[in-house]
Amino acid sequence: MILFERENSYVMITQDDHAQVSKKIADHCKDEYYYDAKHFDEVILAIQEHDRGWIEPDKAPLWNDKSKLPYSFIDYPTDLKISFYQKGLDEVEEMSKYACLLCSLHYSSFVQDAEEAAVQEFWDLEKQRQDRLSKELGISGNEEKKEVLMYHLDLLKFSDFLSLFICLHEPGKNGSKHPFFKNGFPQLFLFVTDKPIIASWENEELVTLSFSPLKSELIVELPYKEVLKDQVEKDGLLQAFKDTPVSIRKVKFK
Repeated sequence: MILFERENSYVMITQDDHAQVSKKIADHCKDEYYYDAKHFDEVILAIQEHDRGWIEPDKAPLWNDKSKLPYSFIDYPTDLKISFYQKGLDEVEEMSKYACLLCSLHYSSFVQDAEEAAVQEFWDLEKQRQDRLSKELGISGNEEKKEVLMYHLDLLKFSDFLSLFICLHEPGKNGSKHPFFKNGFPQLFLFVTDKPIIASWENEELVTLSFSPLKSELIVELPYKEVLKDQVEKDGLLQAFKDTPVSIRKVKFK
């Protein structure tokens, strides 16, 4: 679950809804930014399904007694989070080996320096998966294919970050940016810019980018639930979440 807190409510966005927005962003990037057109559909699939493991747990959000907030993807219990990652990656591999390799590399970048035993085990297993898939796809030992793969990984990460930008901020406000975005996006797209991409709200419905790989302006629709704190206190988080209707936020990227 993706979460940000308002005075009287929690804005809650499922990981899968966020991933569908990521997919729309990637699908609207300029064709030349894909380098290898034959992998286009598999890159789009990876971006669309990169949070697949969260589909089921996001149907039943959990309360964090320590923070007195609903759990988000950031602070979710590690052992459970790792099991969701693993399940999602297994399912993506059944759809596409290339898409799974991208998703595995994406998740591994979060955890490779972690010291917890469960995370280390996940990292070791994913490294084995990556080595196996790289061999099966003919990427091992081929520097050109590795370069293309890493570029596709940056596209996944860029689309993920841009979608997260609109999920983690109050629309229209730039005053308190989430720590993820303090220094801009980490993907540099070195062949066109040597500076981080900066996203900014122009108003409640428009986000501008200091450099945009998009073909043109793009409008996306982001489903979310604004769960009232009073309702959570009265009925518990799960029931309050189920009873809250889905709202849609429209955002234009320019």
